[in-house]
Amino acid sequence: MVGVSRRERLFAIELQGVPRPSTAEGTYALIAELPLQIEAYRLQALSAQLSADRVRRTTVIRLSGGGEEGAGEDATPIEEEQLAVQEAGPTLELAGDWTIDSFSSHVAALELVPTSAPYAGLVRGFRQWALESAALDLALRQAGRSLADVLGRPSRPLTFVNSIHLPDPPSFEPLRARLELFPALRFKLDPTPEWDEPLIAQIAATGAVDTADLKSQYPPPYGQPADPRLYEQVVRAFPDAWIEDPAITPETWPVLESHHGRITWDAPLHSIADIEALATRPRAINIKPVRFGRLETLLGVYDYCAAHDIAMYGGGFGELGVGRRQIQYLASLFHPDTPNDVAPSGYNLPQLEPSLPTSPLMATPAATGFDWA
Repeated sequence: MVGVSRRERLFAIELQGVPRPSTAEGTYALIAELPLQIEAYRLQALSAQLSADRVRRTTVIRLSGGGEEGAGEDATPIEEEQLAVQEAGPTLELAGDWTIDSFSSHVAALELVPTSAPYAGLVRGFRQWALESAALDLALRQAGRSLADVLGRPSRPLTFVNSIHLPDPPSFEPLRARLELFPALRFKLDPTPEWDEPLIAQIAATGAVDTADLKSQYPPPYGQPADPRLYEQVVRAFPDAWIEDPAITPETWPVLESHHGRITWDAPLHSIADIEALATRPRAINIKPVRFGRLETLLGVYDYCAAHDIAMYGGGFGELGVGRRQIQYLASLFHPDTPNDVAPSGYNLPQLEPSLPTSPLMATPAATGFDWA
């Protein structure tokens, strides 16, 4: 593909391998009726020091039954919610004989978070995903099968990128340090208005940026407002990168219009309806399983993208344990060749270990369950 950008090559490769629905009913039908026996569950607190003033906390949910255990990870990004659920302990009524589908409906009817809590909808989706992924892991182990086996899909070597947010004030140092250890490492970066032209030029010269996340689709205080000047700098400096989550306004559209084929979406997407509501059909989207909450919704989105020739790349949410391995597993099945933001958790620490695995990550599904070996 002479004269074709890296982004376009990956796009073409991905569409060649985009999975089609495995049955007339869709991919979810392959797991919906898996039997599931739950006798008890427990919680495991995880934490990591991401910076001098930031500790990341998550909660692993471990379901047990029939002599097996299945795990999922609640990656809710609100520390107070993590501490509250860990302190409360296993209070949900989960024991019983289920199928994956009936368990999903049961969990959806539970009060996973008080409706009056801040960001209740966000937290509910994250906890639904944690419980359903743990249930899928347990059901597969009880059946003596792996997810790849049940879905009838090969788990392939996984391309990943390192997502980092530069410090304040912005500095090239984090990129320099990572590239010294891993010269072939590629990145997803979060440009901000504080990036000046010399820094942007220094970053662009690496040729290692696959995605620029403008974060204009997050609510305050997490997102950043539309900034035509920043957008212009980004689209010009990184002509081969995906442009994720811009704000489309009368001021920004003149900057973005000629680059509309590079625009991708993440934060607004929680369902097929959200994809269909976009102003134009995207060529690619960021798939974050935790955003979709239910396995039925996630697998339905995979099928929808396959049917509409929409490429996908994976995204995580700071998982520290089994949740990170599970989203890597899914990416290896559905979109292994794109710039998946699912690097091993060690890449999220301030100092990287030279022993970290490099991209592509070898696929090593466990013989049973929903996890790597």
